[in-house]
Amino acid sequence: MRLPDPAESRVRKTTVSPTETSSSTKREIQVEVAAEEVTRETETLIRKYQKLARIPGFRLGHVPASVIRQRFAEDIRSQVVDTLVPRYFRQEVEKQGLVPVSQPQVSDLHVQEGEPLRFKANFEVLPEIKVEGYKELRAAKPIISVGDEEVEDSLKNLQEQHATFVSVEGRTLADNDFAQVSLDGRPADGQGQPVHMDDLLVEIGGSNTMPEFTENLRGRSVGDDRSFAVHYAADFSDPRLAGKTILYTVKVQAIKQKSLPELNDQFAKELGDFAGLDEVRQRLREGIESDRKRQAERAAKEKLMAELIERNDFELPEALVERQIDIRLERGRRALMAQGVKAEDIKKIDLNRLRAAERERARQEVKGSLLLDRIAEEENIGVDEEEINREVEALAVQARQSPEAIRARLTREGVLDRIRDRIRNEKTLDFLYRQSA
Repeated sequence: MRLPDPAESRVRKTTVSPTETSSSTKREIQVEVAAEEVTRETETLIRKYQKLARIPGFRLGHVPASVIRQRFAEDIRSQVVDTLVPRYFRQEVEKQGLVPVSQPQVSDLHVQEGEPLRFKANFEVLPEIKVEGYKELRAAKPIISVGDEEVEDSLKNLQEQHATFVSVEGRTLADNDFAQVSLDGRPADGQGQPVHMDDLLVEIGGSNTMPEFTENLRGRSVGDDRSFAVHYAADFSDPRLAGKTILYTVKVQAIKQKSLPELNDQFAKELGDFAGLDEVRQRLREGIESDRKRQAERAAKEKLMAELIERNDFELPEALVERQIDIRLERGRRALMAQGVKAEDIKKIDLNRLRAAERERARQEVKGSLLLDRIAEEENIGVDEEEINREVEALAVQARQSPEAIRARLTREGVLDRIRDRIRNEKTLDFLYRQSA
């Protein structure tokens, strides 16, 4: 005769069923925990309260259980629920082989001393995914070529980067001159902080120079100052200036001309360990070619992912989509802060509108990640500790901390698993790209 499992005696009834929507990602379980287990947990809590409770008329540690029950009834009830519901929720989903990807929503909770504890829990799980057609995916492998003109353009950019500026006296500013100025600016609407800059170089008539600066500085002498307004377009590259009108006061400190170094072997040697200018050209050609290959590979992989997603349709857990939206918004917030946008301005952004705008992209990212994860399982693609260590060491160098400290923080914040997943997805996408030839 089979002896009953003690755990089974404590859980009287457990059922698992889909929700009314018959969703492939939503589940509902109903759990009934035996009254004896509720009583046992209640009595354990009462004994703890007896040791700690300070109640007038009773010595510490000698408060009768009946008083504890009366005085702390609600607190004890809440703690019984907080202890037993998560415990038996986990036990039941493990028994059923379910892996929740969302926090359970508990309903129909019934808890009374001396009676079974009953509750329902609704949560999301990963759908069954059978990846179709990934071995038939094909990506074009373009032929990469770099023209001599492109190499010369890159060489001229290097020449520009090593330019020097020589002061000119006895005349006014003209086109192609550089005005060395001090600058003060303030928003015309009074919203935002004023700015001050010294020794700023402004190219008169330069392609990247705002026309208002050229018009107001052309023909000016050293010591002159000008006040004028500049209106920036709504799509201006710097979000701090986009759509704003700034009132500037600019004073000319010096007039300078740009002097370019000669393109010869001496220039090559000053750049680094190069025998001559031809070797610099060869290195530039290799760099352009390498960049083009990376861009082509990135575009091909994006096309492969788009086709993979299109070929495989399945329901997504909304919890994962919402989590990915959170990640995208946090990434965007950090990018804005890195560009100098203030926290108070970021808080003014309509988050509901942003979440709606990010939803479809987040859905595609979640779907792609789940598909890559499934392919990785099919193809036995994994991530070893050496790969994780290299990632941690790179982050440690960037943060100027020890790898041990970085690993501890990443583990504590739950980021290490995300890094592992990202590396595996990248390796799986590399596999798809290689086998698509």
